Amino acid sequence: MKSVSDTIKSIIVILMVISLSVLSGMRLMKIQVVGGEDIADPRKFGSDAVTFEREVRSTRGEIVDFNGNVIIANDTRCDIVLERAFFPEDLKTGNEILLKLSSALAEHGHPFEESLPITKEWPYVFTVEDASEVVEKLNLNVYATAENCIDKLISDYEISDEYSQEEQRIIAGMRYEMLAKDFSYSNDLILAKDVDSATVIDMKELSNFCKGVEAVDAAERYIVRGDILPHEIGTVGPIYAEEYAELKEQGYALNDEVGKSGIEQAMEKQLRGENGTEEVTMLNGSIVDIKTKKETVPGQTVKLTVDGAFQLKLQGILDNFIAERPYYKGYAANKGALVVLDAKTGAVKGMATAPTYNLKDFAEHYDELIKQENAPMFNRCTFGQYLPGSTFKTITATAGLNEGVVNGETSFVCHTDYEFYGSWYKCTGYHNAISARRAIEVSCNVYFYEVSRLLGIDNITKYAKLYGLGSHTGIETGDAEGFLCNPETFAERGQPWYIGYVIQAGIGNQDCGFSPLQLANVACTIANRGVRYKPYLVDSLYTYGSNELVSKTEPEVAGQIDLNYDYVYDYIIGGMMDAARNVPAPYSLYGLGYDVAIKTGTPQTDANDLNKQNSVFIGFAPANDPEVAFAGVIEGGEYSKYMIRSILLAYQECYGMNGVAPTAELPPENRPNETTTAQAGTATTAASAAPQTDTATTAVTTTAQ
Repeated sequence: MKSVSDTIKSIIVILMVISLSVLSGMRLMKIQVVGGEDIADPRKFGSDAVTFEREVRSTRGEIVDFNGNVIIANDTRCDIVLERAFFPEDLKTGNEILLKLSSALAEHGHPFEESLPITKEWPYVFTVEDASEVVEKLNLNVYATAENCIDKLISDYEISDEYSQEEQRIIAGMRYEMLAKDFSYSNDLILAKDVDSATVIDMKELSNFCKGVEAVDAAERYIVRGDILPHEIGTVGPIYAEEYAELKEQGYALNDEVGKSGIEQAMEKQLRGENGTEEVTMLNGSIVDIKTKKETVPGQTVKLTVDGAFQLKLQGILDNFIAERPYYKGYAANKGALVVLDAKTGAVKGMATAPTYNLKDFAEHYDELIKQENAPMFNRCTFGQYLPGSTFKTITATAGLNEGVVNGETSFVCHTDYEFYGSWYKCTGYHNAISARRAIEVSCNVYFYEVSRLLGIDNITKYAKLYGLGSHTGIETGDAEGFLCNPETFAERGQPWYIGYVIQAGIGNQDCGFSPLQLANVACTIANRGVRYKPYLVDSLYTYGSNELVSKTEPEVAGQIDLNYDYVYDYIIGGMMDAARNVPAPYSLYGLGYDVAIKTGTPQTDANDLNKQNSVFIGFAPANDPEVAFAGVIEGGEYSKYMIRSILLAYQECYGMNGVAPTAELPPENRPNETTTAQAGTATTAASAAPQTDTATTAVTTTAQ
């Protein structure tokens, strides 16, 4: 069945490519029939012939998941455009044509959309605070009013007083758009997008009088799956005036679209391809010849590192966990994030954020989506900045062991209380004499207070940076660099630094902030015993419409912790393996066929209300030969580690692990509502959702006070 599915998929892609090629060539075919082979040389037409060049736009590349399932593709639409080559020079005739076109399009439900930020009715006022761009384009002084701008358009383009005030305003708006969109031989003015056949027929009939109007086929971005990585896929959109100066140098026209966010923006150059150029010769108002000067090169297909089936399962695990536990000690726990990496390469294998949204809703219901609670469009995986809590103790342990401040056998006595410069701090347990491995397992604050005291803030900072904290990870779509807990950062933020912050920094419970992606990369670095990889989302690039590989992303080492002692990670990983045995049924990490290594934390988020906390975890598996690293955050919740078993089972099902082959297939898109389904706390129907009941009564033992 797999091979049949792949064959059908390939056939669909080939048919799409053929369709796009045929449609984009329709205008070219029409022109060539007029010209004919015997008049290919424009010099044969004499001095009355006009020759100019115009661009032929390339087809944008697709975005597919790790298994080749299409997430973003191209569709075709029919646009009504105005071609400069045929549009009359005479202003009076041109104004008549513009008014007729505006009226005809409005009758068909396709009103012309102008960008002139001035009210449609008199008295004219600006609809934006800063109208300097309009004033500048019209060569008016900076104090010009909206009425001055309309008067200038009427004067410059000889818009007759015989027209009503409303008609004058319509023509003025269209004339401004021609100016703003750089209407020229090589740049058509789009009058209406995605029109129906009835509109096309009527506009064709009008073209006998309305010179320059034409129906053309255009490629349009098509969201095949809006439920897979919406935050990372991103969007395309129109070029804004402030972007045009730079993009014009790269061959963009004002009516082009460009990647605005996510992969669409990060891989813009590869997705866009290269526009071609054609030389057009006109005689007596007709195109008589056309020559290809430069062939178009379609954009490349971007294959991601993420399998869509796993991404949906991961989102289901997160959403259902939140739905089961929407409150903690009276506070809402309805936001969170999960990140999963390939432990051997740093490739992103899944990123889920809650609440989330469907990318189709961004396009169709943006105004509703932007108003929703808990900011579903905010990417908590890469831009959320969280206290790491006791997960940071792995970094403090690395520093202590590697700097020789302690060794694996060094023990400190924990009787719950700890004094530091006259202030008292607490541990969540009474651990007596305790050393590194056991301290990581039970998350003993006293042990790490003492290690932090011996290290000092400079060494704590040094190792936090070696783990990549406080810096951008380098992921293609961008992320927050986070901020460290040290005197320098506090000074930059205008905050006082107190000596007591040293030991709080060592347990990850003083002002600092790191993204779940950064925390997952900490886990990945521990899994690789100090080798830190650069996370990445793009697996490879392919020639559009084929399986021809263009390039493949190679794992990149972003940093390395040089070990002074071979045993450093033995104790850290051993303690994390022991911690993984403290997860109760039905979330137990036993019986998976391999050991798991984890570290959890519950950092308090409000100094005035100690009941407010987050729940954080990091880890990797199999512990002895890591294949997957992960991190998760639940805002305002607890027991986030209960998701780990479901994450690992879903990973094995979708990617294979520990010698087990993958079996999962991509399910159909689940989009129950026409509007967004990104409500906070809404559970999904993913097959791998976390269990619906929680019989555990054991408290998390890794709270960092």
